[in-house]
Amino acid sequence: MASVVDKRDFSKPVIRRKALSASNDGSLATVVNFGDLGELTFDEPVAHGGSDKGPTPLTGVLASLCGCEAVTFGRTAREVGFEYEGIDFDAAFTIDIRGRSGMRGVVPHFQTVKVEARVRTRENQARLTNVVEETEARCPVFNLIKDAGVRIEMIWIRDAGDAGTMVA
Repeated sequence: MASVVDKRDFSKPVIRRKALSASNDGSLATVVNFGDLGELTFDEPVAHGGSDKGPTPLTGVLASLCGCEAVTFGRTAREVGFEYEGIDFDAAFTIDIRGRSGMRGVVPHFQTVKVEARVRTRENQARLTNVVEETEARCPVFNLIKDAGVRIEMIWIRDAGDAGTMVA
């Protein structure tokens, strides 16, 4: 039986389920199958015992952060009528490899993450700041990393075709 509602009721949880499958052949490479969206292989560099068939899993998390920030920014921008032409990301992380090598007390995940996001827009800095603040509050991957205690630095740069303006 169908139900019709006028607006979404946020007084109760709205849960979505996403699924994928992954397969590892005993090497350090894992093939992730996204169904109709294709496959992606995560691996380690040859120097770390892998076969260099794809990005490392942590690099994949960093890429997911950039993608999630872009999606969340786009949704937020649409909601408030903010116009922009695109975002370019540069991202990096640091890790203390002693943690993944088995040294207890050393976290095996990111220590720091730094992302520079250059937003191509003619909108003013105050409007960009508003969208950025809402984006960071809503972005699941940003908050996952932040809540893990990682020192995360997002630098948003307004690029209006000139030198740009930084937004912290």
